[in-house]
Amino acid sequence: MGEARENLKSARRIVVKVGTSTLAHADTGKLNLYRIEHLIREIADLHNAGKEIIFVSSGAIAAGMNKLGIKIKPQTIPENQALAAIGQGVLMHIYEKFFAEYGQTMGQVLLTKENAVDEHARENSRNSLQAILNMDAIPVINENDAVGVDEIRIGDNDNLSAIVAAMIDAEVLIILSDIDGLYTSNPQKDKSARLIDEVPEINSEIERIAGGAGTKLGIGGMFTKIQAAKLATSNGVTMLIINGSTNGNLRRALNGESVGTIFPRRESS
Repeated sequence: MGEARENLKSARRIVVKVGTSTLAHADTGKLNLYRIEHLIREIADLHNAGKEIIFVSSGAIAAGMNKLGIKIKPQTIPENQALAAIGQGVLMHIYEKFFAEYGQTMGQVLLTKENAVDEHARENSRNSLQAILNMDAIPVINENDAVGVDEIRIGDNDNLSAIVAAMIDAEVLIILSDIDGLYTSNPQKDKSARLIDEVPEINSEIERIAGGAGTKLGIGGMFTKIQAAKLATSNGVTMLIINGSTNGNLRRALNGESVGTIFPRRESS
């Protein structure tokens, strides 16, 4: 076991990001309640074990489409904002239900890029998240898609999760994906592709490998995850990409087992 994975065992403050492709069934686009419940139960139990969990979630637009029976994602910003506004309530209701079943209290937080870039807003956001953690509750965060536009949107929740991890001084960021991690090439096209266990440095070769697009449901492919890893590791946060569709992966990763791909934090010079 490498040092970076060994250090995960003692991590206390952890950001967990889940993407739309993990939350929804690929064939129908409808919410995967089995997957969501197992994920929430795992997060709740980690919280019971003394971990501080900050949960960053995509899926509001997909939940809105599901609610209204819309099959194809609209192209206009106002329509997507409307779907996010409708879906956010649906998603939070489901999270609230499952967290409550496992004895946890959650608090919803909506962020925009302005919250992260503006120094005053950033400090307010940090203080709010810290207060939620101090109350022994679990912050559930999403980008504020209902009011965001291209000029102020962070663009995807991979980068949002890295911004949050840096803002709140998290030790670890775990991104739950629909594949096992970063491969040497596209495993769907190349049978010889192998999973990369550790990426000590994000160089041009790693960026080239990650250049492909993600699934049809999400807007963040592997490239945005590499961008997030750059941001996280440069701010002293170790990042992992693991498969969010396998029960127990979160716990195994935090136990230091060889799950997914790890990007060790960069030491301060």
